[in-house]
Amino acid sequence: MTKKPIKIYFAGSIRGGRDYAELYAKIITELQTYGVVLTEHIGLANVFEVEKHKTDTDIYNTDINWLKESDVIITDVSVTSMGVGYELGYASSMNKKVMCLLDNNKPNNLSAMINGDKSFKICTYNSLDDIKKELMIFFSTKKLKQL
Repeated sequence: MTKKPIKIYFAGSIRGGRDYAELYAKIITELQTYGVVLTEHIGLANVFEVEKHKTDTDIYNTDINWLKESDVIITDVSVTSMGVGYELGYASSMNKKVMCLLDNNKPNNLSAMINGDKSFKICTYNSLDDIKKELMIFFSTKKLKQL
């Protein structure tokens, strides 16, 4: 019996600011070594162009369906984003496995609501190498190996 690949929902700021877009693309590439990333578009430099023909309702419905379908949620919470916060709340309500990545240079950007949810794994980083190490640890846990 062939094991199905893990479905990963990656969340990062879009409308809240694209300062980390280049890093998002690198994180997504790394995540693809662990499974299927449902939200590859988050790392695109032209994400606004890609989404320009979609209504907010279309985007909401697509994202909610992907959240439901996903096995794990990985987010970068370095840029304050209402959308990412909403996605994390939704993921929490479904008891999804969640990892939040936070740039060590942005500690004050993390909401108490995110930091206070002890079901979320919060990982700080200084570099992409730090992120890769944290992802390797996260995806090697027994719970994820059983998916």
